[in-house]
Amino acid sequence: MSNPFIKIVEPLDAKQPLKKFFNLSKLGDVRYARLPFSIRVLLEAAIRNCDEFLVKKEDVENILNWKVMQHKNVEVPFKPARVILQDFTGVPAVVDFAAMRDAVKKLGGDPEKINPICPADLVIDHSIQVDFNRRSDSLQKNQDLEFERNKERFEFLKWGSQAFKNMRIIPPGSGIIHQVNLEYLARVVMDQDGYYYPDSVVGTDSHTTMVDGLGVLGWGVGGIEAEAVMLGQPISMVLPEVVGYKLLGNPQPLVTSTDIVLTITKHLRQVGVVGKFVEFFGPGVAQLSIADRATIANMCPEYGATAAYFPVDDISIGYLVQTGRDKEKVLCTKKYLEAVGMLRDFKNSSQDPDFTQVVELDLHTVVPCCSGPKRPQDKVAVSDMKKDFETCLGAKQGFKGFQIAPDRHNSVIKFNFEGCDFELGHGSVVIAAITSCTNTSNPSVMLGAGLLAKKAVEAGLTVKPYIKTSLSPGSGVVTYYLRESGVMRYLSQLGFDVVGYGCMTCIGNSGPLPDSVVEAIIQGDLVAVGVLSGNRNFEGRVHPNTRANYLASPPLVIAYAIAGTVRIDFEKEPLGISASGKKIFLKDIWPTRDEIQAVERQFVIPGMFKEVYQKIETVNESWNALDAPSDKLYTWNPKSTYIKSPPFFDGLTLALQTPKTIEDAYVLLNFGDSVTTDHISPAGNIARNSPAARYLTSRGLTPREFNSYGSRRGNDAVMARGTFANIRLVNKFLDKQGPHTIHFPSGETLDVFDAAERYKQAGHPLIVLAGKEYGAGSSRDWAAKGPFLLGVKAVLAESYERIHRSNLVGMGVIPLQYLPGEDARTLGLTGKERYTIVIPENLKPQMNIQIKLDTGKTFHAIMRFDTDVELTYFHNGGILNYMIRKMAS
Repeated sequence: MSNPFIKIVEPLDAKQPLKKFFNLSKLGDVRYARLPFSIRVLLEAAIRNCDEFLVKKEDVENILNWKVMQHKNVEVPFKPARVILQDFTGVPAVVDFAAMRDAVKKLGGDPEKINPICPADLVIDHSIQVDFNRRSDSLQKNQDLEFERNKERFEFLKWGSQAFKNMRIIPPGSGIIHQVNLEYLARVVMDQDGYYYPDSVVGTDSHTTMVDGLGVLGWGVGGIEAEAVMLGQPISMVLPEVVGYKLLGNPQPLVTSTDIVLTITKHLRQVGVVGKFVEFFGPGVAQLSIADRATIANMCPEYGATAAYFPVDDISIGYLVQTGRDKEKVLCTKKYLEAVGMLRDFKNSSQDPDFTQVVELDLHTVVPCCSGPKRPQDKVAVSDMKKDFETCLGAKQGFKGFQIAPDRHNSVIKFNFEGCDFELGHGSVVIAAITSCTNTSNPSVMLGAGLLAKKAVEAGLTVKPYIKTSLSPGSGVVTYYLRESGVMRYLSQLGFDVVGYGCMTCIGNSGPLPDSVVEAIIQGDLVAVGVLSGNRNFEGRVHPNTRANYLASPPLVIAYAIAGTVRIDFEKEPLGISASGKKIFLKDIWPTRDEIQAVERQFVIPGMFKEVYQKIETVNESWNALDAPSDKLYTWNPKSTYIKSPPFFDGLTLALQTPKTIEDAYVLLNFGDSVTTDHISPAGNIARNSPAARYLTSRGLTPREFNSYGSRRGNDAVMARGTFANIRLVNKFLDKQGPHTIHFPSGETLDVFDAAERYKQAGHPLIVLAGKEYGAGSSRDWAAKGPFLLGVKAVLAESYERIHRSNLVGMGVIPLQYLPGEDARTLGLTGKERYTIVIPENLKPQMNIQIKLDTGKTFHAIMRFDTDVELTYFHNGGILNYMIRKMAS
């Protein structure tokens, strides 16, 4: 296919005629100048790939004509420049690749065709846990235990890095994937195969969007979809709407980037941006550092958008210099962006493009805040925290309620810890974690926390010893500047020692609480609290014993740790009393913006980044010492409880099977709104009374050796048993929380896995009923793989979060959506009916299909295969089956 825009290929520099680029700004087409900057990246990708057979000429025209075509469900291909993975999603991806090689060989193809074409970086950051804290050797002891638990997984990943080309592993102890991407991996502009073009990325983690803050268009996809991208398959997407988010004004002196992103998260949840791009513009953007922008972009999944894009400007270019990128490459980056009209000046309104919709935020209106107790979008001003928590105590069980009887609101339980007596009550803080790339990537809030700690220690304030405090930076650079600036020792004195370089508490790897604390919580049925500088606080995620969890900036994490409770009004109540008897209020120790910026200018320098990242792939001696096999086909160990060949490709043939009507399906689970991927496939600890625990025990393991669900994602036998195993699962069939359901043929209440097994043995298909925002949260593919293995053929929901819907499609599970204005209540569905889902012969994207009940009732739902490519995957039984057939033939 000829390239319709070949005339606009030109050299970037006359001295380097072989280095070329597509100068789209010379199209002479007024539509280009009105395109959102994020859509310009999509257009460039379409043109760059327009000689490839999957891209049609009209795709370019469709994107140029975005203003009209955005509302017409136009399908466009997008082939990102890179893929990033973390180990919880990376291990199952490598397992799938290994199994796909076996399958291709069985079908007579060349197994080595299963190999990444698109460059992939896998950062190991999800395995380390906070087993040790409040001691100087916490970091080393946690890292040693990480290797002890995960040696088999790490050896497998090392095999993958050797067996597959284009796959680089960043060893454990290096940092958090998105911070490493921001500070080191991201290019902004690619220089490859003789062309300059914009950097773009998809990742097997929903917070891949963090790099959007640097001007690299990226978003999270399911592991299944990422595997296809790595094998060269473009992402098929509907041309998105783009919401312009206009930032005005300047933040108030006490406001942090955390406060800004929590405010934006609540606002955009109310606006409704699921499936859309958000692009930031306006003079207020120029007031934000790249770290501030990255914090806002990081929480894009929490407000539901696909991407949260900040176009590149001079501040972005300055960040590349600050983080030690090659100066010559930075100069070329700027020159390219200027040449194609993609270098933004946020103060110049004449550059403002067209948007689908524009919403505004005056940064001056943002106040210090937290979010919780159960969802990131439930913002609470710090000044209202005490009152809000106390209201939640008595409110009906729900996102903002715990239903504690009024006469128990002030219950106190006495306990002993390390020989001293203490008390716990509702609202007592038992976990305080400075964690997550959301905030640890931002020197201003990290140094702010350090300066606050310094002032707190100097005022004589302390943190109660039973509170589990921790500091888990997103890269070694953070420790470097905290140490050099002199604040690290004050953080340590308050208990915030570095415990590891990884996601840790943010993903539920918070480790155990002291036994006496747990006993007190259980004895009093207390609503104990975790406060963390992370991005998610869904029920059951942070720790099983913290029913309330609040997201907060790092300085506020320390403040609440000192207070020991969230039932405090910082404006009226002191944090403590100094040795001289003076009341110390939060305002007395909160550092000013000028103080923070002065320290940042002095200590956050390019040399730090260069020193840390030049040895990132070789610095971990334990990783270097791992011995991995060199065979191209993996030799599966039948005794392994970590790595197991999955059953997804068993019996696969080259011939397609015609999709059949799903007849008389039972409802496995009946959910309400906001069921998250944490509910569907938890990542944290494996409960001792769970089906997964029984399986591991039968394989000779003790509870100490169970590790976490996340670490077991390379073993389908564990993960199937862990599906819907969240202890906070709310199933409408039952009157209490827990991972159980009713097996309707017998009437018994069983663990979800056990019920599904009974249905499967009897040959009964299953479906799941759900409300709004089904699959909110992370990109974990096991939230689709697990239900598939349980025998779930379809999900019927009011709405889906984007990534999870794609994952269901990728596994061949049908995502059905109620018609507008309809839901289970309006249709009178109880979930006790049996459902026949009629699958027509000629399927079309987003077509209405008929559902018949055994009661005689009939209604229609939308089959959420949104593109022709997704229908192709469905006919193949999933995206991986499609890729195997493609490679084998």
